[in-house]
Amino acid sequence: MSAATPPFLRAWTAFRRPAYAARPPPRRQFLPREFLEQLLSGVQARLPLLEAPLLDWALAERVHDPAYLRRWQRGEVTRGEERALGFRWDPSVVERGLASSGATFAAAQDALSTGLGLNLGGGTHHAYADHAEGFSFLNDVVISAQWLLDGGHARRVLVLDLDVHQGNGTAAMLANEARAFTVSVHGANNYPFRKERSGLDVALPDGTGDAAYLAVLEGEVLPAAAAFRPDFAFYLAGADVLEGDQLGRLALTPTGVRERDDRVFRWAAETATPLVTVMAGGYNRDPQKLIEARLTTVEALLGSVAGRR
Repeated sequence: MSAATPPFLRAWTAFRRPAYAARPPPRRQFLPREFLEQLLSGVQARLPLLEAPLLDWALAERVHDPAYLRRWQRGEVTRGEERALGFRWDPSVVERGLASSGATFAAAQDALSTGLGLNLGGGTHHAYADHAEGFSFLNDVVISAQWLLDGGHARRVLVLDLDVHQGNGTAAMLANEARAFTVSVHGANNYPFRKERSGLDVALPDGTGDAAYLAVLEGEVLPAAAAFRPDFAFYLAGADVLEGDQLGRLALTPTGVRERDDRVFRWAAETATPLVTVMAGGYNRDPQKLIEARLTTVEALLGSVAGRR
């Protein structure tokens, strides 16, 4: 581990839990196992890497319909529901959802005490209160955001979603929560094909590259975030904005993704906003390119630490 690593910063991961080893997600959803281990090793060379705790069901029940959760616990789901999720039900689906959400919750605790938290997975923003969609069973960010607000740990929470897909479940679940502001910058022609209404939606045309993307971030998105004056933020740092992503239609370069991350982390440091970063989507045809993008986000996060001192 680097001598420059801040002593308080660590990464949480669900990817080494038994449920992931027993039945990894579909290949196009994430990385083949050998590349996943390469990613985890790369992060571990930079930061302490901790295994995610399982989320307490009571926290999930604060934002999700308890009847929905019980059915998924028992496997009482229809084939249509499995298709909406993107893969078949088995007990590992439930454990992975709890672990991913547990990692985001642990990262939120870190951010409360140190200003920064990191989950190497998470960002399951297509989960609704009462149904699963798009590889998302539990909405990890909404679970943690609601806990922060209801517990008085934060007064105003920003969800800055820069995944290539609109955070439809997050937008719907927080639509009536005045203390939360949801921002989604996404491909106009990407899944989900029926969008929800976020606090701010920016829909980009296919092929959008670095210059146009960063202009929107700097000219519209970060000013709107600042105007909301959050005292806590979640950042969905999707790598599926990269050119060559199987499920994305944008065309950012690795340099553009690094600049995106730098600007978000710099804004959070300058405003002293506690920030949880979750990695969200990434399905690049070149696994090495995806690994490099993930490690670039970690490096950008490390580079922002000095600005918080």
